[in-house]
Amino acid sequence: MSLLDIQTKDYPHYRLHVVNTAKFKTISIIVYMQQLLNFQDTAKRALLPYVLQSATEKHPSVKAIRQYLEEMYGMTLSVDLMKKGDHHIITFRVDAAHESFLLSPSETNVFEKAIELISDVLLRPKGVQEKKFDKEIVRKEKRSLKQRIEAIYDDKMRYANMRLIEEMFPDDPFRQTVYGTIDAIDDIDEENLFHYYEKALLQDSIDIFVVGDVDINKLAPYIERHFVFPENRKEKRSQTFASNLLNSETKEIVEEQNIFQGKLNIGYRTNTVYRDEDYPALQVFNGIFGGFPHSKLFLNVREKESLAYYAYSRIESFKGLLIVMTGIDSGKFKRATEIIQKQMDKMKRGEFSQEELLQTKMMIKNQMLESLDEPRGITELLYNGILSNVSVSVDDWLKKIEKVTYDDVLNIAEKITLDTVYFLKGKEDEEHE
Repeated sequence: MSLLDIQTKDYPHYRLHVVNTAKFKTISIIVYMQQLLNFQDTAKRALLPYVLQSATEKHPSVKAIRQYLEEMYGMTLSVDLMKKGDHHIITFRVDAAHESFLLSPSETNVFEKAIELISDVLLRPKGVQEKKFDKEIVRKEKRSLKQRIEAIYDDKMRYANMRLIEEMFPDDPFRQTVYGTIDAIDDIDEENLFHYYEKALLQDSIDIFVVGDVDINKLAPYIERHFVFPENRKEKRSQTFASNLLNSETKEIVEEQNIFQGKLNIGYRTNTVYRDEDYPALQVFNGIFGGFPHSKLFLNVREKESLAYYAYSRIESFKGLLIVMTGIDSGKFKRATEIIQKQMDKMKRGEFSQEELLQTKMMIKNQMLESLDEPRGITELLYNGILSNVSVSVDDWLKKIEKVTYDDVLNIAEKITLDTVYFLKGKEDEEHE
């Protein structure tokens, strides 16, 4: 029996994916809008969902929307932003109580009301008749978006990661944060944002996920009734590609700030992305190298050598990156860098055991299964396949992980190349060793 019961229905302007499961007491509707990153539109895309969720034609204020959500048995509405490789993704989500769990069932079709609300947010926002958004809402959300960007500078772990990416991709739109830049936000107003909204509505690829105890045949009429897009809509579905352009020589960037704990981040090119056959081997490689508490980075850099407050690695699945992140005393820069590179060299020489291999595969499988315990986790797994045009079930993905061999991991290690070392050190510390 398959872990997920998934049905997909193609419409002229979007795709509907229904995951039928009785695991949850709610029904979740999640809409993904995707477009390729560029330097011109990122800030507008980042601002757009927050403006859209603030007011619709039927519910013309944040207060009105909140009141309606309460009336609908605690329905929730949220938006989010993601950057996956070259893709900038906007998500809208509504969670509604399944009517079979309501203490006082009414004649109100809560499920259809949830679909109507999320479609209103996307397709019938306040200002659609005037072709401009509410000026005060735009002003308020611009201020909030600037605060999100400023928060990155205050969070030195996120800041160091941002700076590493900027150094690795100086001329690539991928260098941007998911929020764009503060300067770009200043240029946005209620009219040019609405013009961008119209453009996104015509061109973004759109996938609608419904997760819960639902029948696609009963659901489809509701979707068709409420999700009516402009007839001239022509979505642009595209795939991301790994950037294998290695810097001519490994870069070492040292930046000083008045901080206590230094941040040492190292960027590698993996030359492997999500759609590649050897991607499962990359997942296992990362787990052994730095992805879990039993990994080489954690045991050697943090525990054995006591060089780091934290030390782990993660992979950027769509851009072909492996990023090491550590927090260290600034005076230990040289030693920490050497120990980290030693762990990479060990991986390349095959100095890892069958026990490490088996333990890592088990933890990856447990991690994937845990992600199925939340609607967003389910849709994230499925959406990764859509972005990469890879049609692999969760069951098959688990089998691929299980089949990864020692030699597969060794072959992945040989493909990985060091690109950039970024170090954020405290101003008060002595020159790094």
